[in-house]
Amino acid sequence: MRDHFELTSHDGAGRCGTFHVPRADVTVETPALLPVVNPHVQTLPPAELESTFGAQILITNSYIIHGSDDICEPIREQGLHEFLDFSGAIMTDSGSFQLAEYGEIDVTTEEILSFQHEIGSDIGTPVDIPTPPDVSYERAHDELQTTQERLELAETIETGDMLVSAPIQGSTHPTLRTEAARHARETTLDMFPIGAVVPLLNEYRYADIVDLVAAVKAGLGQSGPVHLFGAGHPMMFALAAALGCDLFDSAAYALYARDDRYLTVRGTRHLEDLTEFPCSCAVCTAHSPQELEALDDAERHDLLARHNLAVSFAELRRIRQAIRAGRLMELVETRVRGHPTLVDGFRTLFEHDQWLEATEPVAKDTFFYLSAESARRPEVRRHHDRLARLTTPDTLLLTAGNPHDSFEESWRLVPPFGPVPRPLSDVYPLTAELPENLDRAAYESAAQGICTLADTHPETSITVYHDDWPDEALSMLPKTVTVERLGETEHKEADLLTDDSEPTHSYSGAPETDQ
Repeated sequence: MRDHFELTSHDGAGRCGTFHVPRADVTVETPALLPVVNPHVQTLPPAELESTFGAQILITNSYIIHGSDDICEPIREQGLHEFLDFSGAIMTDSGSFQLAEYGEIDVTTEEILSFQHEIGSDIGTPVDIPTPPDVSYERAHDELQTTQERLELAETIETGDMLVSAPIQGSTHPTLRTEAARHARETTLDMFPIGAVVPLLNEYRYADIVDLVAAVKAGLGQSGPVHLFGAGHPMMFALAAALGCDLFDSAAYALYARDDRYLTVRGTRHLEDLTEFPCSCAVCTAHSPQELEALDDAERHDLLARHNLAVSFAELRRIRQAIRAGRLMELVETRVRGHPTLVDGFRTLFEHDQWLEATEPVAKDTFFYLSAESARRPEVRRHHDRLARLTTPDTLLLTAGNPHDSFEESWRLVPPFGPVPRPLSDVYPLTAELPENLDRAAYESAAQGICTLADTHPETSITVYHDDWPDEALSMLPKTVTVERLGETEHKEADLLTDDSEPTHSYSGAPETDQ
């Protein structure tokens, strides 16, 4: 982890931190949003971004400034901070977006980094090659090599206390993204933008984005901060934060406003389709949709941009609080219901369960089971993995009913976790809050836990008393497990549970042995 980035709390891969930008002498709380400011057309004054919305950092385009006769010299003379009237940190892009759009630009990495330093940028960016999605492996590999050569060149350029980013490319090839991330981590550069994801975002390809970011994180480890370049819609911030992204940049607040589009955490609405505003920001409490529609274009777009920024910054505050409270995954489960492709992305996240489990805290607040996806959370995987560590008796009852003190060999049976020894009943996450009507995924996950216990303890005779489990879950159980319905067989417990020996269970280490 770079010295200027400090982790303050985390919830799974999601993390809160502080990002110190020395040239501006500003410390940014992450996850953070960088509003995109066009140096020619400022939808909202940068000073207001800071004073009204709490922006600690913004991003503008040094390539546009470099090629603009009307503003280049004034900015050279005044410096970016004075020209934009912004005292927070300023990051500058290099023109790579224009390279992706138009095929070529007329500056080199040396020229643009030196120019960014000259105009007072706090975080500069070299000229990387933004390889689009779905190109051949060969093309992506060749262009990645060019980007890596430019990162190595950027290390040699004198930039004083201006930080320099190390963009990570590789198209939609996970192995290249991981290779690029490892290379970037080994440089002396300071932050890690994940590039060329805007086409995926525009096409709502969130499953591909999850795979791509997970591949990057595999190469970066805990290094940071990680910037998801071009991610500006608040409906996907929570999912991206759960992947370990620390910075987002948004031109959406302005671009959408010019098209009369209204951002929410559940998607985008056209102003003409709204009867009431579902928001309590200053714009929405002072105006109705009809009043905004009646305004002239300039005033309407200004107010919509203010709303769009307000909802975006509010979502970042909500995410930071969720991380600190250990509630990020519950927030993500709620947010992804805003669009089916976000659900696809969320489900894809759990295909990286080994990485997620390695980042998950051992203890936090109560686990809430909210949907079928809850059964795939890393806490459930961890419980299943640790069942192998437990010491079991010769005969064991797993019951969906309440354990009874006189039955020392009965364990609880708790979907989605499965077998739960009584001494662990008050340990996170086994204190989970569950709905009364569970879905099939919860029972199937519990059945998988029973299978794991049976596979790792073949010497133990296991009996399961269930309370109307679905047939699909029961069919998963091995034939060595005796299965009976709770209620019809409760009278058998006294015959089955006659051993008075003390139970021995432990999560913390290897199975206990006889002394």
